[in-house]
Amino acid sequence: MKLTKTLIALALAGAAFSAQAHKPWLLPSSSLVDHKDPWVTVDAAISEGLFDIDHVPLKLDGITITGPDGAKVDMQNAMTGRLRSTFDVKLAKPGTYRIALVNQSVMASWKVNGEVKRWRGAEAEMAANVPAKADELTVSRTASRLETFVSSNKTDEAVFKPTGVGLELVPVTHPNDMRAGEEAKWKFLLDGKPAANQAFSLIPGGVKYRGTLGEIRFNTDAKGEVSFTIPEAGMYLVSSSWPAAVAPQPGQPRQMPARRVTYAATVEVLPQ
Repeated sequence: MKLTKTLIALALAGAAFSAQAHKPWLLPSSSLVDHKDPWVTVDAAISEGLFDIDHVPLKLDGITITGPDGAKVDMQNAMTGRLRSTFDVKLAKPGTYRIALVNQSVMASWKVNGEVKRWRGAEAEMAANVPAKADELTVSRTASRLETFVSSNKTDEAVFKPTGVGLELVPVTHPNDMRAGEEAKWKFLLDGKPAANQAFSLIPGGVKYRGTLGEIRFNTDAKGEVSFTIPEAGMYLVSSSWPAAVAPQPGQPRQMPARRVTYAATVEVLPQ
């Protein structure tokens, strides 16, 4: 039950494309650890019910952990089972850690003697697999980011330095310092620039116990900023994509844009 990097990238794109689709997620046991010997355990899976272990595991190769000093941190006790993967992270230094899975993939279709050919893979492999001058060649590129944040004994901002690629969250209110009923402020960037009027949603876990999705939707302003309040504590999945999805015309297949960018993150909202 292994997923290729391409399938993972497609799943990441789907997470922001439809609130009802199978969603990949990283779920830390806690987002803020106050302990002399701080550790956190992270579950990683793709599921139909948010944070439910009901479909397939998320492969752990490709996941990077960045410490508060910018250094890479190794995962410990990594294991992939039939329905989920899991690993531990030792939070040796105080501050905030980023746990992320970032993918860039290409989908191409073309015709050979009237027959449609398709290919999916990494950008570096495209030249060897897709004819540059193929008939009716269409190419769609996807950049996806899936992440979560955990802090050891204190929070800081170092891991939020933008890379300038894709959709990124640059929080004003730290995601490990959010409380129910209190206003929070975030900023989204698209390729390093303010993501103006960018739609995003927060979906709380525990959907199967509520019977409703409980999705809360927001939009950024012209500066890519947004202020919002979450009424209840819990683990939430942040989900956003660009450009906005367009419903297909009746009887026509959904058209993929030349480039699609998605973002998803797990954040914890603490009680007030």
